[in-house]
Amino acid sequence: MLSIQNIDKSFDSLPVIRNLSFEVKDGEFVAIIGPSGSGKSTLFQLIGGVSSIDKGAILLNGTDIQKKRGTIGYMPQQPCLLPWRTIIENVTMVEELHGKPNVNVAKEWLHKVGLAAFVNAFPNELSGGMQQRVSFIRTIVSNKPILCLDEPFSALDEFTRLEMQAWLLSIWEKYRKSILFVTHNIEEALFLADRIIVLTKRPATMKKEIIVPFARPRQEEIRHSASFTALKQQLFSYLKEEKDEANVD
Repeated sequence: MLSIQNIDKSFDSLPVIRNLSFEVKDGEFVAIIGPSGSGKSTLFQLIGGVSSIDKGAILLNGTDIQKKRGTIGYMPQQPCLLPWRTIIENVTMVEELHGKPNVNVAKEWLHKVGLAAFVNAFPNELSGGMQQRVSFIRTIVSNKPILCLDEPFSALDEFTRLEMQAWLLSIWEKYRKSILFVTHNIEEALFLADRIIVLTKRPATMKKEIIVPFARPRQEEIRHSASFTALKQQLFSYLKEEKDEANVD
């Protein structure tokens, strides 16, 4: 379990995160939404040990992971595939840096997600959605207890985004990795997550925590239900409140 406990973070005199607390339980899918510039990417840097907190604690299964890199799996907004490396070489790249690439495991995962035929292909031979699948597999083969996904579908067209959401859920339903998922897309958060954490404007703290009531496995039809629309409007109103307050400030 990932536990964020009353953390603060400032850059020089600029407070970015203040007294933020939440948890991600084993096998849980948690989404984070918030206004632009509210510290969502900074939060991932803190969890990943790239930056240090000023106050509070970040625990993974009870162990303090502050300033400890390599404890989580991280997937950025862009696939970040090296164009001169094949797909299998890109997938094993992180483990290669640690001296323990497992090519067989990587091939098994590529087979599971329908990319077995592209093991020796190069990134420019793949579509945007396929490149994102490769990026996700690179994250998951690192075998970390929690995966932090930073707006991974934001650069995709709408149809591909919907396909990737369904694909991600199918993988998550089968393997139940803990996922912390940052997005600006309210509908995406509602469709994917067990819980949604709404952040305030900077300095970010928790504004609301929403438990998503829809049964799993999620069906596309729920997007058109009255309850889905009502929750979407509610979440939109929370974000609008924060944006309006930021404009007043």
